Amino acid sequence: MSDARTPAQIEADIVRRREQLAVTLDEIGVRMHPKTIIGDAKAKVASTVDETAGRAFVAVNRVVTDVRARIVDEQGAPRLERVVPVALLAVGVIGLLAASSSRRRKH
Repeated sequence: MSDARTPAQIEADIVRRREQLAVTLDEIGVRMHPKTIIGDAKAKVASTVDETAGRAFVAVNRVVTDVRARIVDEQGAPRLERVVPVALLAVGVIGLLAASSSRRRKH
């Protein structure tokens, strides 16, 4: 077995390797270009925001469903034993806020 290569084979290897190196350098240039880096960062942030928004939606939906289940029965009718105290509390808080606001305007 002969490991000897002809000058033409060596030259062909060199040309092939130069072409491979040029392609690799072009790929590195594209990856390291500021627009590419910024685009990748934007995509990652958008993905994270989408994921976070999705989790927030699921959490809020879970809370709303839980609150609704406490206020409304299985048929959709309001549970007066729970709605009335909440309504009275809301009216009381609004009344206190209005009274407090009224006092501040006078002084």
